[in-house]
Parts: sequence; structure tokens; C-alpha cells
Amino acid sequence: MAGHSDNEMGLPTFDKPAKVAIVIAAYYTSIAEAQLSAARGVLDKAGVGHETIEVPGSLEIPTAIGIAHRLSNFDGYVALGCVIRGATSHYDVVVNESARALTLLGLQGVCIGNGIITVENRDQAEERADASRLNTAGGAAEAALHLIALTRRFGQPKGGVGFKPRPDVIELAGGTEGPTSA
Repeated sequence: MAGHSDNEMGLPTFDKPAKVAIVIAAYYTSIAEAQLSAARGVLDKAGVGHETIEVPGSLEIPTAIGIAHRLSNFDGYVALGCVIRGATSHYDVVVNESARALTLLGLQGVCIGNGIITVENRDQAEERADASRLNTAGGAAEAALHLIALTRRFGQPKGGVGFKPRPDVIELAGGTEGPTSA
């Protein structure tokens, strides 16, 4: 996750417009509002179009990104949410599984900046959501932009996440004799 580094890479520039989806779990309203403001500020500064998608909780963020990536035309995603430790092991499940799912999407070529903050208490959450302090949401937006720039540098992705549209012709495996399409 970006946002805590001493290394300021600056914002990338794009020769073609870029579009980013901010996917946020607005479970903690005031934290979510601060995160949205910070992420939008970075995207606006970079001149990147964006749309916000709200989901119930942090576990739903990767699923929403997967759906949007398969069915829409976003170049990248900013994952935002807040998980505050409670008295049960639910915290560990949400933290680990949301991070794992985002990582798996990323390994498939989806450009995601992870700004889901995971903390022990509300004070830590407020510090990380505050754009003038730790600004994890702004850092996540920057990370998504850098991944989009990297993808464009190396060319278009060769495949999407999930099912691919069926081609008009279905090729059959086998030798060269006989029919080669169904």
C-alpha cells in the first residue's frame, strides 16, 4: 500500500484518458467520507475520471472490483474501507480475506490501489483516513495510477478476470484432417 513512504514518485501522466472506480465500504461513515475526499483529490489532480461504487463492507470490495472489471471499462480501482479490531476473530477474517482477494485480482492484471485501513481503534482509523496526516486513501489512488501507467507502458492486458466472451467460431483440437470448426 502506498501512502507511508518517503519515496514520492509523483503522479503519472496519461496520453489517453483514464477512468478509475473507487470502491468503498462505507461502514464507518466519517472515515469513509475522509477516504473518499483524499482519493478523489489525487485523481482530480491527475486529471483522471472516476466513479464511486459503495459496498456494505470490506469483504465485498474485491467482489465489486471483479464484477466491475469484467463488465465495465475501468482502467483501475481504488479499494477503500476501514476495519477496526473488535472482540472476536471476525477482524482477522475480514482483513486477511479482503487483502488476499485484492492480491489475487492484482496478480491477474487488475490495477488496484489498496487503501483498506486495518487498525486497533478509531483514533488510528482517523489518523490514517486524514489526508493531512497519513493519507492512506490518497496513497492508494496514487498506487492505482502508477499501475495503470505500467500496464499502458507494457501494452493492453491479454485477458480479463473470469469468463471470456464466446468467439464466433469454436475451434476443435486435433489433426488438420476433417472439420476444424463447429
